[in-house]
Amino acid sequence: MSLKSQPAVGVVILGAGASVRMGRPKLLLPWGETSVIGHLLGQWQDLRVRQIALVCRRADKPLAAELRRVGFPPRHRIVNPKPERGMFSSIVCAARWKGWDAGLTSWVIALGDQPHLRMETLRVLLLFSRQHPQSICQPVFEGRRRHPVLLPRDIFLQLRHTGASTLKEFLQQSTFPHMECPIEDSGLSRDLDFPEDYERLSSEYCDP
Repeated sequence: MSLKSQPAVGVVILGAGASVRMGRPKLLLPWGETSVIGHLLGQWQDLRVRQIALVCRRADKPLAAELRRVGFPPRHRIVNPKPERGMFSSIVCAARWKGWDAGLTSWVIALGDQPHLRMETLRVLLLFSRQHPQSICQPVFEGRRRHPVLLPRDIFLQLRHTGASTLKEFLQQSTFPHMECPIEDSGLSRDLDFPEDYERLSSEYCDP
């Protein structure tokens, strides 16, 4: 099965966090020959998804400068006016955004701090979602559901009016089937939260 026949997929990259535990913006950390955000954008572009949007904080000048450097246009940036409300507030902002292409059939909710996921992992998830177009799809590693989460169009649009307070609560309330995709990628269970996480993961995944 080829990604050329993949339905029209939109990707939401969540990048409005304050990176308090890291002590500096995660998206701007060096990763390989670029930055974390440059690497993430490059992955999804290489997978030929239809549209990518980044949720970010208002007036984040360092991030704006890096996005200019990597050629990511302002029209694909979604501002979360109240990022202190947490990750789910960014997801809701993305669902309410008016800039999505009308023909999108599904969306990927991708964390901004998972540059260590393998391309093959993302490719398998996209193909799995294609096989289950009306289902919520999540990777499973070591018996637990992980990120990214893939949502069909109808459920993504329900986020605009949800009364849920977290993504987990929203998904639990949904009547859509929830399909699990087993993937042997230890990166699914690894976090990029603290400086020591960055040193370890960048050394493991970026060094030649």
